[in-house]
Amino acid sequence: MFALLVVGLLVVYSASFALGILAFDDANYFVFRQAIWAAIGVAGLLALMRIDYRWLRAISPLLMLVAIVGLVAVLVPGIGLERNGAQRWLSLGPLTGQPSEFAKLALIIYVAAWLSGKETFVRSFALGFVPFVLMVGVVAGLVLLEPDTGTAIVLVLTTVTLFFIAGASLTHMAALLGIGSISAMFLILTASYRADRITAFFGAESDPTGIGFHTLQLLIGLGSGGITGLGFGASRQKLFYIPGSHTDGVFAVLGEELGFIGAIGVLLLFAALIYRGFRVVLDARDEFGALLATGIICWIAYQALINVGGITRTIPMTGIPMPFLSYGGSALAALLAGIGILLSVSRHATGPPAAERGRAQNKRSPATVRRGAM
Repeated sequence: MFALLVVGLLVVYSASFALGILAFDDANYFVFRQAIWAAIGVAGLLALMRIDYRWLRAISPLLMLVAIVGLVAVLVPGIGLERNGAQRWLSLGPLTGQPSEFAKLALIIYVAAWLSGKETFVRSFALGFVPFVLMVGVVAGLVLLEPDTGTAIVLVLTTVTLFFIAGASLTHMAALLGIGSISAMFLILTASYRADRITAFFGAESDPTGIGFHTLQLLIGLGSGGITGLGFGASRQKLFYIPGSHTDGVFAVLGEELGFIGAIGVLLLFAALIYRGFRVVLDARDEFGALLATGIICWIAYQALINVGGITRTIPMTGIPMPFLSYGGSALAALLAGIGILLSVSRHATGPPAAERGRAQNKRSPATVRRGAM
């Protein structure tokens, strides 16, 4: 995690110094703010690492309430800050914060607390499926109103994964898939910019200076890096060819400067982090800890996969940032807080691992079989 944090600060500086000079006459404008948020996040990580994670279960409703209030506040004119047609930020003195980033963590905590101990009801339509859809739908709906489709996708994917692991029936999972497909089609048809991203994914070359510009410039950046890269700071695409080169396009800049070797190295760091995270899941001593750790790791994994998939044109662009690497202070602080909770699950768990209990009780219900396999 610290390796990714250091790489992130370096690549944010490299990808943003030209924009910082042009917009603010300060090459360090973006990296200075990112460093402040990194310090705040590390302080939160150290504090949460030392606190027993189980107290989060008791305050999970309060955390969820605060998250919803924050998501509503950004939509209120005069309170929320609007940038590039999106209203996602709140002013925090000299800094700005994005409530949706902290809402991800709050929702993971709340859903993990709600699902733990509910193996009898989680397979019920009225007591399991309907409440889950309502709670996730409210948060995802508020995020979509900003609009922030990428964050909503990560929220839904992460919480649905928790729902499945907790023992949801395959019928309910098929229903969620149907609801998601219909919702995705509706969102594409009701917003031209989402339809443009689908068009760019399938036919960017047909409009290289318009709809396809972003997609093609990202690929040019990756391709220009070759095997070993152009060298740190030597990217040409960051000089206003890649929109958002310091945010959701930062991996393309990294690939151009450090090459295929550097890009694979960063992905291996993510792989190591995710592997160690799932080791924590397997060693967790209670169901709440296992679900909480699973949610945090899936959040990081899904967000990284979606970002890299969009940049490499494996999937349509969503505009979601790369964890730890992209500029975005509140996103970085929320991620570091999540890692702190993950470390707490590892350090403060007591009793036999949840995985062993699941195997010992696997005759009781299909739900415990799934948790035992996890």
